[in-house]
Amino acid sequence: MDSLRFLFDIAFILFTAKAFGILARKLHAPEVVGEIIAGLLIGPAVLGMLKLPVRLHVEPTEFLNQIAEIGVIMLMFEAGLSTDMKKLKQTGLKATAIACAGVFVPLLLGTLLFMSFYGFGEPGSEHFAKGLFIGTLMAATSVSITVAALKELGKLTSTVGTTIVSAAIIDDVIVIVVLTFVLSSRTPGTSVVRTTLMAILFFAVAIISGFIVYKIFVWFDSKFEHTRRIPIAALVYCLLMAYVAEKIFGIADITGAYVAGVVLCNLQDVKYVERKVDVSSYMFFAPIFFAGIGLKVSFASMGLKILLFSIAFVIIACLSKIIGCGLCAKACRFNWNDSLKIGIGMMTRGEVALITANKGLAAGLISSDYFTAVILMILVSSILAPVLLKILYKSKQPA
Repeated sequence: MDSLRFLFDIAFILFTAKAFGILARKLHAPEVVGEIIAGLLIGPAVLGMLKLPVRLHVEPTEFLNQIAEIGVIMLMFEAGLSTDMKKLKQTGLKATAIACAGVFVPLLLGTLLFMSFYGFGEPGSEHFAKGLFIGTLMAATSVSITVAALKELGKLTSTVGTTIVSAAIIDDVIVIVVLTFVLSSRTPGTSVVRTTLMAILFFAVAIISGFIVYKIFVWFDSKFEHTRRIPIAALVYCLLMAYVAEKIFGIADITGAYVAGVVLCNLQDVKYVERKVDVSSYMFFAPIFFAGIGLKVSFASMGLKILLFSIAFVIIACLSKIIGCGLCAKACRFNWNDSLKIGIGMMTRGEVALITANKGLAAGLISSDYFTAVILMILVSSILAPVLLKILYKSKQPA
């Protein structure tokens, strides 16, 4: 086995991701769309199917997955650093309502979709739990791709951008609680109440410790203003918060990273920190994350029924978020254009859906065949959302 193969894989990913990213930009599409397509083309789904005498395609290894994880953590940290606290306070209640609608509608429609294909089951039965799990997969939102698209459009700190990011964070917490409820029927010792309490405890600890950390950074910033020590210390704090969120409280690591960014968003040197973090993210970690979505796609084991289910799964997954979040945003007095932007912004799926799918796979709630449906949902929503957002923002409506 070639112990240095990972160097070729990384070089191949970075080259193709950036080449297709530039091509996408030339075609007036968001750069991240090109990077995802690059991963699809150089991965098992396309290049891997050619059966070349020498392996050129890139396999989604654990090492690449770990780099991709750092990429999404840094993206969410940047989103937190870019947060406008005034707008965050203004959108807090609205974001919570949008997140709840964005979980309920996909959960309901996903469960009904599974049962329409495979039959209805009694509440409490294993079959019913599987249907509920399919709905849970649809409910998971990943905002990292939307964050990148909004950033590219210069709309990340707008009212709509702030609402989407806030709602997605709340969505993640709700989905984790729902996932725990579904898994509790299969996994002894899993407690919904405990998970809910741990989520509340995490945010309580984050607020209290965040106040202390912010004061330390203010002092640190005044002593070493505009030096590289500040962004290094900030990145250390981000990674620690991501670790603590996932490992201790059972909350997604990207939530911890986003909270870390929010804690530091009012620093005097925040723009300097953001620029330094963005260099590493843009050059290395983010392209591997976005290309990694495409790498995970494989069509090798798809039968006709699972193919039809996957197509329906993707369509309903996309529409359910637009309907649930968009209509709730309208009820919260956003105009129709902004409501549609919020619905589309909440449509993207990524690492949270993958984590959820892995949990279901381990618990026996889904087979590996359904994993391709999840990847297709991530791929389609990740490509559609940035493209549709760009089209909507071209209409020059207020955001």
